[in-house]
Amino acid sequence: QMQLVESGGGLVQAGDSLRLSCTASGRTVSRASMAWFRQAPGKEREFVTWISRTGGSTYYGDSVKGRFTISRDVPKNTLYLQMINLEPEDTAVYYCAARTGVSFTTRLSDYDYWGQGTQVTVPS
Repeated sequence: QMQLVESGGGLVQAGDSLRLSCTASGRTVSRASMAWFRQAPGKEREFVTWISRTGGSTYYGDSVKGRFTISRDVPKNTLYLQMINLEPEDTAVYYCAARTGVSFTTRLSDYDYWGQGTQVTVPS
């Protein structure tokens, strides 16, 4: 089993920066690849970014490339999402997810564990 807890969300202005954290616990954390997803009001949950078990590989959704950076501190079992130049379209609940598989995937059903989410709001 694995538990994921996100933090760091909040209300920011357009153009601001924010860093989200996801603390993981459980026996399989070191073997899990991880990702961030987000869900805006009235929309489906969408892929944001993914990182490999070691942190050596990353992928990003087109809407966040160049603005968001995913990273992980393996000894601390913590996943991060650094967001810069935030836009109103980034308003959503952001979820941390993990899977014991090693390959990159954007499919929600491929992820075994999910956090409870943290709200990010960027008013227009």
